[in-house]
Parts: sequence; C-alpha cells; structure tokens
Amino acid sequence: MNQGKQIVDILEKEKKLSLEMLRELLETEDADTREYLRERAEAVRLSVYGNAVYIRGLIEFTNYCKNDCHYCGIRRSNRHVERYRLCKEEILDCCKAGYELGFRTYVLQGGEDMYYTPERLCDIIRSIKSKYPDCAITMSVGEQPAEFYRQMYTAGADRYLLRHETADEVHYGKLHPKKMSFSNRMKCLQSLKEIGYQVGCGFMVGSPYQTVETLYQDLEFIRSFMPHMVGIGPFIPHKETPYADREAGTLEMTLCLLSIIRLMHPHVLLPATTALGTIHPLGREKGILAGANVVMPNLSPVEVREKYLLYDNKICTGDEAAECRHCMEQRMEKIGYKVVVDRGDYK
Repeated sequence: MNQGKQIVDILEKEKKLSLEMLRELLETEDADTREYLRERAEAVRLSVYGNAVYIRGLIEFTNYCKNDCHYCGIRRSNRHVERYRLCKEEILDCCKAGYELGFRTYVLQGGEDMYYTPERLCDIIRSIKSKYPDCAITMSVGEQPAEFYRQMYTAGADRYLLRHETADEVHYGKLHPKKMSFSNRMKCLQSLKEIGYQVGCGFMVGSPYQTVETLYQDLEFIRSFMPHMVGIGPFIPHKETPYADREAGTLEMTLCLLSIIRLMHPHVLLPATTALGTIHPLGREKGILAGANVVMPNLSPVEVREKYLLYDNKICTGDEAAECRHCMEQRMEKIGYKVVVDRGDYK
C-alpha cells in the first residue's frame, strides 16, 4: 500500500492528521490515493446516513449587509447590487411552496441586515413553526449578540449556520474589514452551541492567502469544536470585490477536503454546495460521492435570485422551486442516491 493510502487509513482510524499528512493528501497527484480517499469517505457516509440525501429549502430573504467582507458580492460598499428584502408574507409563501414539494427544513439566509430586528425575525420564525411544526428552521444571519441568538432559539429556530471562514486569525484579518474580529466570530460560534442549536461552521476552499497551514488549523478547529454541520465550497471571485482578480478554488481540492472532513467527523451533516455546482456541471453529484449528504435547492422567489450573488456566475438563479426540487431528485438518483422527505437531523 502506498503512503497516501496509509494516511487515509490513519485518518479513518484516528480521526485526525498531522500537518505533513494533510499536505501529502492535498498535494498528491496520485489518482489511486485520491480515489481511495473518496471511496473511504463514501463508505463512512453510507454507514452512518445510508444513501439518503437531505434537502434544505434555501430562502435568501435579504441582500442588505452592514459588513464589507473583501470576498463577498453583497458587501456594503458594492453600489451595483440591487438590494431587496422579503416581507414575512413572502417568506411564508416560499415555505408553503417548499412544504408542498417535500421540504422539511428551511434555511433563512441573509446579510447582516439591521432592519430584521429580533422582534421581526422571531415573529417570522414563530409563524413558520406554527404553520409547519414538523419542519426544522436553520438561521444564517451572521454575527449577532448572544441574546439575539437565544431569542431566535426560543422562538423555534433549530439550527444556525455561521462559517468561521478561517481558523487562522491573521488570515481572518485578510478576508475581513478591520471592524470585524476573529475573536468575536469564535465567540458567536461558542454561544450558539451553548444555547443548544445544531451548529454549522465552514470555510471557502482556495480563498485568498489560504495555505495548507491555515487549512490544517481549520480542520483542527472542526475536530475540537465538533459542529453538527460543516459547509465548505470553492472560493469564487466576484467582480465587485477587492479579490475580483483572484483565482477560484478548485473542484479537486474541495472534494478532497469534503472526504477528509467526512472521515474526521463521520456523523457531520455535509452539504454539496451551490458553489461546487457552479464550478463544475456535476459538482454537487461529485460532492455527494465524496462524502457529502446535504443539498440546498433554492426556494427564494425567482425575481430576487440574481440579486443574491455572493460570487459570480451562480447557478439556479432562474429556476422555479419545483424545477430545482425535481432536478435535484433526478441528479441524485442517477448516482444511486435518494432525496428524502425528512428534517435530516444530525445523527
């Protein structure tokens, strides 16, 4: 057995890697090692979750954001964004359409928009839970005070996605404006877990200034924090950001890291992201085959989808919710997986 395969076996057994081992897996050009890593990750994923693929209905309800992150297309200083907000009734309409299509998890995602006060968001959460008590609600509205998180949890939110973006403080400073701090991001994640949420973190693959060393810190953070979900996808530049001319993250690196995370954390909920599908026509399928088990079709109204562009060339901005749902089902069936009508909770 070659060295790469031996490293994969060590990772599967011990749930951790040294920096040197990670470098070997990420930089290897040996196709057999890459395929062995993928096969082991898929086997572990099948042993925990079977061939079920959980779908989340993504509702991008506001593209206003008070932050100016250097990589993000809806950053505050981008004057070319046509801003929008969905009202409560529009969000509930998205949920109704999703429920009829079999969605049992809604992901409410938006920029850090001060218009959505705790009172407004909690009212929306309670209304969704009242109409669809068998559904889970995932919130993704960035860094907020712990009390705000607590109020949303009390109102009925089940999960919270907050990508840490990088576990290296210096790297964090290169991706974000000075007013944002690495320590506050980590404090928010810890607060979410203490409150009782199923918590998701994650990072961009191939982000500017990322190195094997920073990726190693990301994996060590995931190993110690033990999130319920990890969202990773390739960095894709947006033309209206300071990193417009940077190269995008690669499919190969993203798939490799998906497999590593699955072996490191066998029970994690791991999405095959829209960004992965954007850089390759079969990106989401390849993500599932590399160990992922979640996909997130878009339930947002078609007329706002092109306005929520965190990166350029995003896919699925023109499809109706039903088209997204049925397309995803067919795609998964072609590779031997089954989209299930289920909340898809962490096991």
